[in-house]
Amino acid sequence: MGLKRKSVGRWAIGASLLFSGAADAADIRPMVTKAQAMAQARPLPLPPIYDWSGLYAGINGGAGFDTSNFVNDGNVKIRTRGALIGGTAGYNIQRGRWVLGLEGDLDWTDASGGTPCGAFFCEAKNTWLGTLRGRAGYASGRWLPYLTAGVATGNVETTSTNPALASGSETKIGWAAGLGVEHAFTQNWSAKLEYLYVCLGRIDEGSACTTSVFASNVSIKQSVVRLGINYKFSGPVLP
Repeated sequence: MGLKRKSVGRWAIGASLLFSGAADAADIRPMVTKAQAMAQARPLPLPPIYDWSGLYAGINGGAGFDTSNFVNDGNVKIRTRGALIGGTAGYNIQRGRWVLGLEGDLDWTDASGGTPCGAFFCEAKNTWLGTLRGRAGYASGRWLPYLTAGVATGNVETTSTNPALASGSETKIGWAAGLGVEHAFTQNWSAKLEYLYVCLGRIDEGSACTTSVFASNVSIKQSVVRLGINYKFSGPVLP
């Protein structure tokens, strides 16, 4: 009987140790290597951010809507309409989401019109238009809404059937201001829609866009709506 009790006790102790070891083995977590720990701690990559910085050039086209005040036997407004097309070049610098740049363009235009003025007929025409403007925008990924303002210049031609008034053709300097939005549809190509208000001053009577009391005066104010396609030579997509 004593041997049987001792044998049973040994079996009980062995079974207890066996189950205890199995439980401890189940509680042991798999060892994590240093490489695995570093991989788990590594931050997720950020989405790419488009960089607007760099030199670009392109083409633009649209329409000009002009109002010329021509004084001859009373205040006469000449409404001119016409297309324009030309080239653009500029440079942007991006700091955070802010984008600052300088842009210049030169367009051919056939904006012209005429109207009776008293007993005669008056005409006005703008043959070319150029601007040099600063741009300030706030980027949202590949979208860039912006404001723009700067110097404008262009050729203005005026004629009248009144023999007392000579025809005129002058290159005028004024100002331009407006706004637009640009979208980069690939890494290097972008498209924009832009509105500009252009004031080219007055022939013979200073630079203010107002009607003069002198019969030889014509003032030129123009609204320009145009589309553009630009190619950016530098400034890749950044991580």
